[in-house]
Amino acid sequence: MELAPASSTAQRLQQAVATHSQTLLGLSAALHADPEIAFNEHRSVARVAAPLEQAGFNVQLGGFDLETSLRAEFGSGSLTVGICAEYDALPGIGHACGHNIIASGAVGAALALAQVAEELDLRVVLLGTPAEEDGGGKELMLRAGAFDDVDFAIMVHPTPGMDIDCTGTSSQGCDRFKVHFTGTASHAAAAPSHGVNASNAATIAQVAIGLLRQQLPDGIRINAVVLPTKAVTNVIQAQASLEIEVRAHDAALQQEVKDKVLRACHGAALASGCEMDWEQSCPAYLPVLQDERILSRWNNSLRATGRNLLQLPAGSTGGGSTDMGNVSQYLPAIHPVIAVLDAVGMPHTAAFAAETCSAGADQAVLDAAVALAGTAADVAADTELRQALLQERRERKPRA
Repeated sequence: MELAPASSTAQRLQQAVATHSQTLLGLSAALHADPEIAFNEHRSVARVAAPLEQAGFNVQLGGFDLETSLRAEFGSGSLTVGICAEYDALPGIGHACGHNIIASGAVGAALALAQVAEELDLRVVLLGTPAEEDGGGKELMLRAGAFDDVDFAIMVHPTPGMDIDCTGTSSQGCDRFKVHFTGTASHAAAAPSHGVNASNAATIAQVAIGLLRQQLPDGIRINAVVLPTKAVTNVIQAQASLEIEVRAHDAALQQEVKDKVLRACHGAALASGCEMDWEQSCPAYLPVLQDERILSRWNNSLRATGRNLLQLPAGSTGGGSTDMGNVSQYLPAIHPVIAVLDAVGMPHTAAFAAETCSAGADQAVLDAAVALAGTAADVAADTELRQALLQERRERKPRA
């Protein structure tokens, strides 16, 4: 049975965002002007926490073994929504992925929902998740239990151009790791036969990976780079390392391809006489599983702000990856997009970095806040969906 919130509730959410608009836009501008990279977002997280603490949220800074994490709670309802806020920037280019918009929109949604939390029997939890660009902050917080009591999670990501209906879409997962080859150094001219060349192993591995691509399903992406060393031409190189990433639209397929890449690297070590070991660069990012029940509420709430949504073909997969995929593989979640209207720069470019602090970006902050709040309110007011989410949490196994 559908028990959508009354129009008065939607109006109250809109009014709450309007009331806090200067705070939200000031937060977005401040984050944009003072970008901090992964795991170093100390000033950023303090800025995100400030308006929540002022509004009466119970704020915990630096929990879950992450100095720049945040958990802010309001209300004691039986249903818990987790609103994810990202605020890390890209090295050397600032907020070229619009995380200032993400964080400010999330704060706006949390502040608005606080106004109706009691009547919706809703507990509002804003989760400040550091290091999305490099480090997998959400995966680390999942492991530490930050999401254990969350029934569903929501966030939105800015995009240039126009708004998109993300129904049936996903993201690519990404697994990044380093492979190290160890050989034996020797003089390259006087005694080359005494050496075991680690550089050769790295070269063979790259060739093997290149040949492997022909046998892989469509949509798989593998990239490898040789990491810098202090090698010189007159010494047989004893150490060489690759950093490799595997991207796929399916978590099981991603692991399967990673295993094949590692076998290729083991073969390269065997062929060259080297030893090989490997290590994870950061937690693997899994593909996003959009919860269609929640996403339909998002689409309705976003359209209610006056935006038009472009319908993409079912099964469309974005080129990027996000650790929100890890959250979505553990509990019901959505990761839609909101357009910075009239923006033409691509994410992770200087052009888009400039456009994430603009009139279009400001409107994205406010519309994101309203739509996120409306989504959570709609879910909370739907008796059947509410009970389904609560039952799913009771049946969920603890995250290892």
